[in-house]
Amino acid sequence: MRPRRKLATDVLICGGGCAGLVAALASARNNARTLLIERAGFAGGIITAVGLPYFDGIADKKTGRIVVRGIPFELLMKMGRAKPSDTHIKPHNPTLKSVEGFKLLADQLLTAHGEMIRVLYHTSVCETIVKNGRVAGVLAANKDGLVEIEAKQVVDCTGDGDVAAWAGAPVERNQPLMPMTLHFRVGNVRLNPQLRAKAREALIRVHKEGKLPMFYGPGLIFCFADNEAYIHGIRVPGDAVDAADLSRAEMQGRADAWTMFNAWKESVPGFEDSYFITSGPYIGIRETRRILGQYVLNEDDITHGHRFDDAVATGCWYLDRHPNHVTVGSANEPKTGIQPDPYDIPYRSITTRNLGNLLVAGRCHSATAAAATSTRVSVTAMALGQAAGTAAALAIKSGKDVGELNGQAVREELTEQGGGPFTEV
Repeated sequence: MRPRRKLATDVLICGGGCAGLVAALASARNNARTLLIERAGFAGGIITAVGLPYFDGIADKKTGRIVVRGIPFELLMKMGRAKPSDTHIKPHNPTLKSVEGFKLLADQLLTAHGEMIRVLYHTSVCETIVKNGRVAGVLAANKDGLVEIEAKQVVDCTGDGDVAAWAGAPVERNQPLMPMTLHFRVGNVRLNPQLRAKAREALIRVHKEGKLPMFYGPGLIFCFADNEAYIHGIRVPGDAVDAADLSRAEMQGRADAWTMFNAWKESVPGFEDSYFITSGPYIGIRETRRILGQYVLNEDDITHGHRFDDAVATGCWYLDRHPNHVTVGSANEPKTGIQPDPYDIPYRSITTRNLGNLLVAGRCHSATAAAATSTRVSVTAMALGQAAGTAAALAIKSGKDVGELNGQAVREELTEQGGGPFTEV
């Protein structure tokens, strides 16, 4: 099938989630013509498309010290949750007061760059074009039909490593994959001391009755309004790079959300007059493919704080693996969530082994299954996005491919712009 339209750009960012949004901003701010494509009608990924309002990974849990700055910290400030002078923050994963506000902020920042950033929402990558060991571009589908996009440098921020995998880059997909979670919100809830305990009891009951396959927690958070509960507690096993399985998971997630809501409304004091507001537009995906890059970050690197000369970001989240069964009152098995000190993430973990002009940022970067339980969170993805967008623009300036760049030079450029690693005090 011939494409109905052809486009060309210096830097192509595939996916406008946490990593892709920041990658696009970083690329444009470094004077590269940038095209951002995103399947949803908005940017922001897990924050806006799933509804998770936390800035996970911005600060060390033990001390509250901010370890990711640059564009991610700018976003937090513009959302009114931090000040320029802040070096520490509480809680360590601040909550945004408005997911819709973050959507608007993303649009405003992207459009503020004028012709340097073109944005195509409602656009999905459907094939990678490879020529002579390089990603020459992609085929994408949107309301224009099939679109061929030619690019000099490409950043895969799809979350699933679609561009890399379809280009033949080596990838890894461990089984069992972590389960998916649909987030939802309930209004007119009367908060009381027994609410959370009674909510857990109700879920245990419907689980034993066979009405709720599995759950965790649940997390009942009153972050948007005093009488509005934001809930994360659904647990759906599945493979999100299998279209049929992903569709099944979305439907199961919605069914489980209503099962939980109805159980609470029927039996939990405080939910008597509540109503179901909304569920996230997309189910939250924790794990699918990860590339095998020039370096594979591992659990030992994280827990022992290995330092890298080409570090371009700092991670700090705990080893957060969700099992495929019920865990009451918690998301994890007891004593499994190891909390590391802040650690380095090297440039080589976002580069591919066989495609010189392709970077991969976000939860699909090069890391073992264990390491990725920490690096997959929102702000770490943003930090990797800034590194990737900056590197792509540097490659355009230098006439090289991103795989030819010196990681230390990328680190130095990030540092000059207020980003990069903040692993050490």
